[in-house]
Amino acid sequence: MTRLFLSALAPLALSLAGCGPSQPEAQAPLAGAKIGGPFQLTDAKGKTVTDREFAGRYRVMYFGYSFCPDVCPTDMQAIAAGLKLLDKSAPAKAKKIAPIFITVDPERDTPAVVGRFAAAFDPRIVGLTGTPAQVEAVKKAYAVWSAKGDPSPGGGYLVNHSRQVYLMDPSNKPLALVPTDEGPEAVAKTLDQWVR
Repeated sequence: MTRLFLSALAPLALSLAGCGPSQPEAQAPLAGAKIGGPFQLTDAKGKTVTDREFAGRYRVMYFGYSFCPDVCPTDMQAIAAGLKLLDKSAPAKAKKIAPIFITVDPERDTPAVVGRFAAAFDPRIVGLTGTPAQVEAVKKAYAVWSAKGDPSPGGGYLVNHSRQVYLMDPSNKPLALVPTDEGPEAVAKTLDQWVR
């Protein structure tokens, strides 16, 4: 009788084996995308920085410029506030993230300017610039588009640019887009979902 009862439970046990934490995790939305690659840029102190310096850390990659009148400050604020939310809800995950701001306007965004701009939102954010050729190379690697607009009467100009924010894994492979346009809570939720 006991043997019969156990043999009847075997199929049920096998069907339940797939439920629970042993299930495979969802695949990251950008897994396998050809985004990212090596770069060599300059930080706020004028030091050369390469992608290898962030090895082993997740990266939030944002491309913009310090003279941007609206979109860049809004996105940077969402990234910084999202990181602060993650500091509270999952501090171990927050410590694994390197937020990086790369300019698309190297003519005006000197190391000091880009460093001040990034740090104004959160001191953890690394501001990077470089020569026009270096910036073009990293933009190409990360599928970022930008174009300088017509000069204004005062000599200033806007830079039109794409707005995607990437979350890269510790080996610099793309995981997901970070939805800065949805606010800090959405940023924190995305980071919490994909940072292990």
